[in-house]
Amino acid sequence: MRVRNWTRRLGQFASGGALALAAAVALSNPAKAEEDIHFLLDWIPSGEMAAYYAGWSKGFWKEEGLNIKISRGYGSGDTTAKVASNAADFGIADIAAVFAARYRAKAPVQLISSLYTFSPHSLFVLKSSGIKGFKDLAGKKIGITPGNSHKLHFPAVAERVGLNPDEVKWINSDASAMAALLIGKKIDAAPFYSIHHYYQNKAAKKAGEEILVLPFVETGFAIYAASIITTEKTIKERPETVKKFLAGLWRSLKWARDNQQEACKLHVAKVPEVALDDCMGSLKAMLGFVFNDSSEKTGLGKFEEKRLIFTYQVAAKGQKLDPNDDPNRAVNTSLLP
Repeated sequence: MRVRNWTRRLGQFASGGALALAAAVALSNPAKAEEDIHFLLDWIPSGEMAAYYAGWSKGFWKEEGLNIKISRGYGSGDTTAKVASNAADFGIADIAAVFAARYRAKAPVQLISSLYTFSPHSLFVLKSSGIKGFKDLAGKKIGITPGNSHKLHFPAVAERVGLNPDEVKWINSDASAMAALLIGKKIDAAPFYSIHHYYQNKAAKKAGEEILVLPFVETGFAIYAASIITTEKTIKERPETVKKFLAGLWRSLKWARDNQQEACKLHVAKVPEVALDDCMGSLKAMLGFVFNDSSEKTGLGKFEEKRLIFTYQVAAKGQKLDPNDDPNRAVNTSLLP
């Protein structure tokens, strides 16, 4: 009897000891904490940003081990500067702004993924104006904001259609007032990304007008535009973080492509000032710049060599950069999923 009692007590001790040991090991090896990541947009979170906010809500980055925060931007130049100074880990910026920042300010940033494989730059005009193409802009007034890339690219577009760019008059104005100036016929054309047509045209219709879009790309002006950036230091010292971020990004984009209405509902939940139908219109248009024949051929996030060189040549001419610089020095897509 004593032997059996001692054996039973020994088993209880061993069991309790094992549990205590397991608890001690668990305390000494806590679950790995998620890494905080700041993702900075290039502008306000209107509907074309729905994929990122939906991915945030769906937890796609969290599943990669990243605790992401998304913030609105104030233009590509500002986003590039903030990423370069480590105020944000990753950002969206127009490729021309990145080229300029690297050349002029020696900003240590690189393009780690393309987004828009061709540019959504366009001019909005009223149907009632009678303007049907770029050649009809001779003698007309075009609104513009300081540093706006539309003005930088316009001479190349005008050249393609046989328009003297000096024949148009640029009117400086505030970005927030541009649509109202166009609808009120204070200017004849306004620079917008074509992805913003839906909600701007909705406002025009309330005033009894209709907006027509003159896309730069229809003249053969096919350049890269919005891209994903980070610093050279982040790529070198935190490559796994870059991989995880890009995996979450492209998962978000693909999911939004296949679930556009749900993506917009999640976006509106985070950004309630955006109307659901406006989001749907902008998101659908935006996705066309990401998923298309060009990206399918080159590979999602990759840069096609000829288009990259042409994009740099356009940016160099418009911003007086070194025309002989190699644009590939600004690109590192080795960590794409």
